[in-house]
Amino acid sequence: MKLQLNIKDALFTIITLLLLLFLNIWMQDIFDTKTLIPMIFVLGVFLISLKTQGYFWGITASLLSVLAVNYAFTYPYYAFDLISPECVASALVMLIVAILTGTLTTQIKKQEKMKAETEKERMRANLLRAVSHDLRTPLTTIYGSSSAIMENYDSLNKEQQLKLLGEMRQDSEWLIRMVENLLSITRIDGGNVQLTKRPTVLEELIDAVLIKFRKRCPNQAVEVEIPEEFISIPMDAMLIEQVLINILENAVDHATGMTELKLSVTTKDTFALFCISDNGCGISADRIDKIFTGYLDRDTSPADGSRNNMGIGLSVCAAIIKAHGGEIHAYNNSSGGASFSFSLKLEP
Repeated sequence: MKLQLNIKDALFTIITLLLLLFLNIWMQDIFDTKTLIPMIFVLGVFLISLKTQGYFWGITASLLSVLAVNYAFTYPYYAFDLISPECVASALVMLIVAILTGTLTTQIKKQEKMKAETEKERMRANLLRAVSHDLRTPLTTIYGSSSAIMENYDSLNKEQQLKLLGEMRQDSEWLIRMVENLLSITRIDGGNVQLTKRPTVLEELIDAVLIKFRKRCPNQAVEVEIPEEFISIPMDAMLIEQVLINILENAVDHATGMTELKLSVTTKDTFALFCISDNGCGISADRIDKIFTGYLDRDTSPADGSRNNMGIGLSVCAAIIKAHGGEIHAYNNSSGGASFSFSLKLEP
């Protein structure tokens, strides 16, 4: 990456200086004046110092500009006279411009980098705080149930033992899904992993999602609407399945009063548009703007301390869709309930 930046800066410097040279030759022929030539080269040095990394290319551009002015636009023409007062003064002015501009841009870039790092650390802290809160409840349940079985094994009947074991299994499955979400968002946010997109048939994707969802939520029906024609979408199928399952499960867990859950897919131009809608309680106004940030305020968490990983799960969804080059949105329906939609580019 560093080599690519250096090559990019070198090309920008060379092209800019060549354009300035031809511009000055053209202006000299048209206007028959040389007064603007040094000013144009100073402007070019400023532009190069502003757009390139560090000080090197700005200082190099200033020296090359002085040589160009001295060689092509100063008497004796097409010969170097580097000891003349005009040449020395021009060199000093351009060097000062290059150094000051380089210093200013370097400081600005450092400040932007520090700001980005600070925001990243804040998000990590928020995510860690949210994860710690959401893991505590199922772990406490698992510990309490297992302790109850071990300490009261002889006094508990089979039905009571099965109930406690069922709760332990349910919380263990929830913890597994939480870990899957965290691993996915870590993988995507790392930025070093390239998604392996393969053409995936839409109908097969929806079937796989529904099979997994019914295992986790057997009592919740899902109405499905997809186009009848054959549709193939390049994607990392496992990650997109995770997105759809996360949104469906969030509807089951958080859409209070829901009686209908719908998954629909439509095509528009070169995109496939996925939408999951419910007729539940909708999303509160204070949550909807930060629902994909990975952290929801603990003040809005359930008072009974029940599991609430909606922010983390939807943050994973947003990261996965962004990595696929799509967009994801959440909004309340005019007729009640909420909808989550995202887009994926179709196969050419």
